[in-house]
Amino acid sequence: ITLRPPYSAICGYTEADLDEVFAPELPGLDRERIREWYNGYSWRGRERVYNPFDILLLFDTGEFDIHWFETATPSFLVEILRQRGLFTPELETMFGTRDLLASFDVEQIEPEALLFQTGYLTITGEDQRGGRPRFRLGYPNREVRQALNDHLFRWMAPMAAETADREDDLSTLLAMGDFARVEIVLRALFASIPHDWHRRNKLARYEGYYASVFYSFCAASGLDLVAEDATNRGRLDLAVRLPGSVLLIEFKVVDEPAGSAIAQLRDRGYAEKYRGAGKTIHLIGMEFSRKSRNLASFTVEPA
Repeated sequence: ITLRPPYSAICGYTEADLDEVFAPELPGLDRERIREWYNGYSWRGRERVYNPFDILLLFDTGEFDIHWFETATPSFLVEILRQRGLFTPELETMFGTRDLLASFDVEQIEPEALLFQTGYLTITGEDQRGGRPRFRLGYPNREVRQALNDHLFRWMAPMAAETADREDDLSTLLAMGDFARVEIVLRALFASIPHDWHRRNKLARYEGYYASVFYSFCAASGLDLVAEDATNRGRLDLAVRLPGSVLLIEFKVVDEPAGSAIAQLRDRGYAEKYRGAGKTIHLIGMEFSRKSRNLASFTVEPA
């Protein structure tokens, strides 16, 4: 019944609940940070509610942490997504109908329904398709986005050493604009993925695999990402929004380095959408070799 508007907020704490019931617990805590970490669940894309488990543990410990997600490892969910050959950036752009989201056939369940029912995705918007509501799905909050992508990254790159350190390095290096060292980190990352893992992964023959690894790598470290960003000239593979800059990234799988990724970024004018933000814009073309299964070229240009 949560998909019915009168009941859409019964499974979480509302803003009013925090103000009225938990007012004594709020002093000393950043309200906007509470929203960023634990708010965002919505069953009709309108009123958003907080995860009760997270809120109670936040008030108990006073610490922003991955509370709810740490209660269980989503190995069943990750295995289903592995079997379906998930393209991880799609997690921000999925859609589902009421019937699909209400499906309970575990043997045949679609990833959208499974992710929605288990709380890893929520409704972020709604439109009409043929007179019936269609729901746009996305991550509810920072906790879920980071934690789920950390699990997905570890599945896609299970032998990657010192993962946590590399994530911290990557976010720092990207913010600094030290792209020479970014390339070193990425080459080490992709070199650590076993050959057999490529062979068994259906996405590995296409840029979707490399985009998924990079996307989940960045999302797990808390970077602000926009996947499959639509412009009037097409869809940009990935935008990374940093405090002082925006990185526009295109992925390609090639036999030989040809500069096609950076050329596409230039030719389609993807940077125009970001001109008004007052930030430095960098175009980054990543080409991956079918033979070496690593970066064939890593090209950065100012836009």
